[in-house]
Amino acid sequence: MRVGFPGALLYYQYYPLCKTFFELLGAEVVTTPPTNREMVTAGSSMMVAETCLPVKVFMGHTIYLSDKCDYMFVPAVRCVEKGVYNCSKFLGLPDMTRAVVPECPPILELDVDVEKGKGNLYRGIYKLGSRLTHNPFKVKRAAEEAWRVHHQYVDYMCEWGQTPLEVMDEMFGGNGHRQVDKVEKFLSGDSIALIGHPYLLYDAYVSNRVILRLRKMGIRVATPEMVREVDLHSGTVAVDGGAYWSYGRDLVGAGGYYLRSDVDGVIGVMAFCCGPDSLMMDTVRRYAVRLKKPFMQLIVDEHTADAGLITRLEAFVDMIHRNKRR
Repeated sequence: MRVGFPGALLYYQYYPLCKTFFELLGAEVVTTPPTNREMVTAGSSMMVAETCLPVKVFMGHTIYLSDKCDYMFVPAVRCVEKGVYNCSKFLGLPDMTRAVVPECPPILELDVDVEKGKGNLYRGIYKLGSRLTHNPFKVKRAAEEAWRVHHQYVDYMCEWGQTPLEVMDEMFGGNGHRQVDKVEKFLSGDSIALIGHPYLLYDAYVSNRVILRLRKMGIRVATPEMVREVDLHSGTVAVDGGAYWSYGRDLVGAGGYYLRSDVDGVIGVMAFCCGPDSLMMDTVRRYAVRLKKPFMQLIVDEHTADAGLITRLEAFVDMIHRNKRR
């Protein structure tokens, strides 16, 4: 049995968890190679123009994977914290996938909503596992081990200061997921924090390899996944008083934390036409102005060119160097 997990959106957060769960139930987890132009074109052709870029990328990955698996795992992550909710694109992702990709194999769906209580989540996990095995104890053991691996994955990113792809490379040895770009260059004492959603920062095609480009300039790069949950919460409180959107912590929480830290500057990365991000990023920008900390905002879409992005990165790094010399 082959279960497909598209390498976009939730991939960078939950791939180790899902890989562990399904493999312990006897399935093979297959994913997609790094995003390329063909995937983006295929996904964009199936969506209306106003759809945000991450959803177009996800649909492109799903189309690529449709004939390579027996099931497609597409969870609906609605709420993972009391009073904090996910963007609507995550709420309706399984239904959207069925409507947009008719050639998609049967979808394994899991409704994640802590507002409905733990019992609802447990029943959803058993229902999901019953598609692969009729042994409830095997499902329980697989879920417990998957949850342990997920916590280990999150802890490694914080302790080692590495990106999700780098940690996956250490955990799985490059087996079953895309390889990470290596930079064999000495990194200087200059550091820049990148704030944004994982499906933007770590997708090399969507972000135009912004992490790799900064590292080749000798910059140490910090990201939201390298920050502890308690520090993300305190950063959110400092900037905005509280979070309504789950992914707001990637922007507001990490922004508030890094702007008060010793990093030399902060770069915010967001997708074009994302309503929540436009509000949250502006909140972080105003907070940076109050603290007099260097801040730059990058907006990406399917038409973003390398030349303009490289020029802005080089100018921002030069500004940081001049500020430190003064």
